[in-house]
Amino acid sequence: MKTYVAFIRGINVGGHKKILMANLRLLLEKAGLQNVQTYIQSGNVVFNSKEDIYLATKIREAIESKYGFKVPVLVKKATELSEILSKCPFIGEKREKSYFILLGESPAKENIELTAAFSNLKEEFHIAENCVYIYYAVGAGKAKMGVNFFERKLKVKATARNYRTMAKLLEMSTL
Repeated sequence: MKTYVAFIRGINVGGHKKILMANLRLLLEKAGLQNVQTYIQSGNVVFNSKEDIYLATKIREAIESKYGFKVPVLVKKATELSEILSKCPFIGEKREKSYFILLGESPAKENIELTAAFSNLKEEFHIAENCVYIYYAVGAGKAKMGVNFFERKLKVKATARNYRTMAKLLEMSTL
């Protein structure tokens, strides 16, 4: 049995697509996932499963069936999460204030090259095959290069979490 982390995008944001985390845990346990734990209200789930494929689809369909709305879901193995964190190019305070835009799949090389050409003095980013590491000097709330920007430019689905959340999810997945 392997440990996974699911990143559910767009729930409990601004009072929309509300799901109580206790209800989400029960729903995912009914869907066959084991040792389901959630972290904060923004759709972070750590769980175990014998299955290795279609986990994102299973979670997405369970939510749609129960709540009637579709949400994007990315699932990463705990080992992938560890690797993503360890490869963060930022150090010190920049690392602790950085964001990780997790990619649903590896973007095409030409899309990476085109996107890497963009620059903003207040936003520093590095594109890897499964993550965009980004530091917002003036905060994520004022960012020009957010999840939607990278989804459009890289032509892949994505969701973002801050360093603190990523570190906590890694800790939860290795307990």
